[in-house]
Amino acid sequence: MGKSAYFIRTFGCPVHCPWCDSAGTWHKDYVPKDIEKFNAIELADMAAEHSPDFVVVTGGEPAVHDLKELTAELHNRGLVVHLETSGAFEIKGQFDWVTLSPKELKMPLKENLRSADEIKIIVDRKDAIDYWVDKIGSLVKSDHIWLHPEWSQRSDPNIINSITKWVKKHGSPYRAGYQLHKIFKADSLDKRSRLTVPLGGNKELGY
Repeated sequence: MGKSAYFIRTFGCPVHCPWCDSAGTWHKDYVPKDIEKFNAIELADMAAEHSPDFVVVTGGEPAVHDLKELTAELHNRGLVVHLETSGAFEIKGQFDWVTLSPKELKMPLKENLRSADEIKIIVDRKDAIDYWVDKIGSLVKSDHIWLHPEWSQRSDPNIINSITKWVKKHGSPYRAGYQLHKIFKADSLDKRSRLTVPLGGNKELGY
């Protein structure tokens, strides 16, 4: 049986907007004119209204914020709290599960790699898996390592085949993954979401 999740996306501040703190997504044509802000209590109340099985705090990069108050408010409402982070910053807050998805621009901290419950590697080129295994493999303690095709290259047979071959050759803890929420348009169908911003301002790259 599937489980329901409620996502809180953090950017330059905890908001529902397309503006991301990852510079690679910035484009002058997509700078928001206004940003609606919510405090920890408001965010926790909104999450609790939906009675999810768990809440995912993601971004952007959520760990640039002190998340202790937010996680406390969510736990006070009896909610299970997950974090999705690049692992590049100290994690401030109490989380029940941590997904670490490393980024090359700022490498993850060793302590975050060792404590992460699962690793999500975004495969954006044929040698991406080899690259990350070499960079962080010896530090990872998790039994769950997901290999996801980068969304704009999800139909590239070289990317898909590199994942398939790796999982078939190495088996556990590696698993093939996919960003299913994008197929179901989970973000864009939320009435509080803004229009999706193309990656780097390039519509050909997908969303």
